[in-house]
Amino acid sequence: MIVRIWRGETPEAKADAYFDYMMNTGVKSYRATEGNQGVWVLRRKHQGKAEFLLVSLWDSFEAIHRFAGEDAEQAVYFPGDKEYLLTFEPAVAHYDVLSALSE
Repeated sequence: MIVRIWRGETPEAKADAYFDYMMNTGVKSYRATEGNQGVWVLRRKHQGKAEFLLVSLWDSFEAIHRFAGEDAEQAVYFPGDKEYLLTFEPAVAHYDVLSALSE
């Protein structure tokens, strides 16, 4: 299993609207991709900004390619992101899951 982590930052005043937007675009797209095993949306408000982390679980890099395209390391953005995000990070991070505790 592989974890994919994306990071984005919005003004704090747009945090709730961006969360709603993400749920209807990126998170919806993750969940609709074969091989996706789940998505966590994390948010931290700090100094007038809201930082978002999307942590998604995938069966394989093949599954990630189905979502992200040929370059799995490149961040995927949606047209409305420009209304919310302060910067556009070009890459995501991937980690192999070596152990998982569920209890």
